[in-house]
Amino acid sequence: MQYTKNQLYQIAVQSLESKNVKQAIEACRLLNVQFPAFFEGWHITAELYFKLNKPETSLLSIAHALALQPAEPRVTLQKVECLLAMQKLVEARELLLEIAKTNQRNIKKWKKQLSLYVLDKTSMLLGVQELRKEALLQTELAVSLDPKNPILLYNLSTGLRFAGKIERSEAVLDKCLALNPFDFEAQAMRSSLRKQTKESNHIHELESILEDKKLPVQGKVNICYGLAKEYDDLGEFKKSFSYLQQGAKNRRARMSYDVNNEINTIDTIKNTYQKEMFEKNIVGNVNEEAIFIIGLPRTGTTLVERILGSHSDVYAAGELSNFSLELVKQINVNTDTSTLSLTELVKKSASVDFASLGLNYINSTKPSTGHTKRFIDKLPINMLYAGLIHLALPNAKIINMTRHPMAACYAVYKQLFKDAYPFSYDLQDLAKYYIAYHRLIQHWKTVIPGVMYDVKYEDMVHNQQAQSQALLTFCDLPWQDQCLRFHENKSASTTASAAQVRLPIYNTSIDRWREYSQQLRPLQVMLEQAGISCD
Repeated sequence: MQYTKNQLYQIAVQSLESKNVKQAIEACRLLNVQFPAFFEGWHITAELYFKLNKPETSLLSIAHALALQPAEPRVTLQKVECLLAMQKLVEARELLLEIAKTNQRNIKKWKKQLSLYVLDKTSMLLGVQELRKEALLQTELAVSLDPKNPILLYNLSTGLRFAGKIERSEAVLDKCLALNPFDFEAQAMRSSLRKQTKESNHIHELESILEDKKLPVQGKVNICYGLAKEYDDLGEFKKSFSYLQQGAKNRRARMSYDVNNEINTIDTIKNTYQKEMFEKNIVGNVNEEAIFIIGLPRTGTTLVERILGSHSDVYAAGELSNFSLELVKQINVNTDTSTLSLTELVKKSASVDFASLGLNYINSTKPSTGHTKRFIDKLPINMLYAGLIHLALPNAKIINMTRHPMAACYAVYKQLFKDAYPFSYDLQDLAKYYIAYHRLIQHWKTVIPGVMYDVKYEDMVHNQQAQSQALLTFCDLPWQDQCLRFHENKSASTTASAAQVRLPIYNTSIDRWREYSQQLRPLQVMLEQAGISCD
C-alpha cells in the first residue's frame, strides 16, 4: 500500500505517542526516503531518535530539517537539547546565544512558536547551570512578547527562583496564577518560596481548589503538599501532616515502584565491592579536582556546597549525573548494557578500567570545570558509587553528609520531588531505604576507611565557623572569610533548597520532626529495630 506523506507522518506521530518504536522507525524511514523535502518528516525523526536516547542520530535528522527551514525555532532548540545530552556545553551555549539574536530579528516568527514547543525547551534549559543566564534572558524576552501566557510566566518564575530572586519569583507566580489558578505546580511552588504567616498565606485559596471533585490526582498531590508546607509554617502540625500524608499517598498510588529492587541493588553493590576489591593493585586517575558531596537529599548537601562554592578556588558544578553515565559507557565497551538488570550492571562494573573511568568523568565535566583548583559534584545519590569513585579518582574528596535519622527521613518525606526518590512517599518504603542506605555507608567506611569525611548537619548549624574550617582543611583549601557568608553567593541553585540557601544558617528545621513524632513513630520503630539510634 502506498501512503501519502501526511498519512506516513500521522503513523509516525501516533506510533511515537503509543511507544510502538518499530513502527515509528519504519514510518520515519519511509517519510525521509519518499519525501526528503518534507520538513516535518525530518522533525519527527529527530524527535524519535532523541527519545530513543540517540542524540547523535537525532542531529543527522535535525541537519536535514534545518537545511529545509534554517533557524526554525522548534528544531533549533531541539538541536540545543541534543548537544546538552552529548555534554557539548560550549556548542549548546553558542547556539543558545545565536537563538537569542534570532529572537530579536524574527520576533513575529518566534512569538508564534512561544506557546508551543519552545516553552518546554526553555524550561529545560533553565535547569542547566552553564546556560541558565542566557536561558533566563530568553525567557524574559518571551514574556515581553507574550505577557499573558501562564506557562511562560511559570518558566520565568522558576528561573528567578534558581537565581535567588525570590520576591520577584513570587510576584511572577501571582500573575501566572491570576491567569490560570489551576496551575497546580505553580501553586505548590508559591507555597515553598517563603515562610507563610497568619497575615499572609494561601490556605483558603488552596483548600478551595481541593474541594473540586474533578481535581486531577496530580493536582491534588501538588495542592496537598502546598497546604502541608503552609500549615507547618503556621505551626498547625496536625493539619500539616494530614495534608502531607494525603499528598504522599496519592503520589505513591500513581507509581509502579518496589523499594526492594533498590535494596537488592544496594546489597549487590556491597557484595561486589568487598575489601578484597580495594586491596587489588587498581590504579585510578590522579586528577584531584573533584569534590563529591554525597548522602540523602535534604540533609544539608546544598548548604555544604554553598559554603565550599563560596571559596575562590572552588566551582560548584551542581548535581551531575556524569559519573554514573560514564560508568555505564565503560561497561558498554565489552557488554551490551541495554539487556542488563541493575544488579547485573553492578557486577559488570567491577571489571571496568577505573583509570579511564576517572579520566572520562573529569573530561565530561569540562568546559564547565577546569577553571578552578577544585569543583563540586553535589549529586546525593553518588553515595551508591563512593567506593567506585575512590577507585577511579583516588585523590578526589568525598564528603558524606549526615543528619539525625528522623530529621533526615522527615525532610525527605515532606518534599515533593519531580521525578527522583520514589521511596520518599511511603513511610515504610522510606524506612526500608534509609536502613539500606545506612548499611551501605557503614560498608564504605569499612572497605575504604578514612576516605569519606563526615559532616553532620546539626554540627554545621551550631558551629558554622569551626565546621567550615575543618571542611576546608579536608579539601586542602586555605581559609577564606566569604565561606561564612555563603548566603551572599550569587550563583544559582536548582535544588529543593533554592530559597533557603539565600538565607544565613538557621536552626529551626533541626528538631522540626519532633512536632510529628507521633505520626512518624512507625518509621522510628523500624529504624530502631534495625539498630539505628534515633535518640
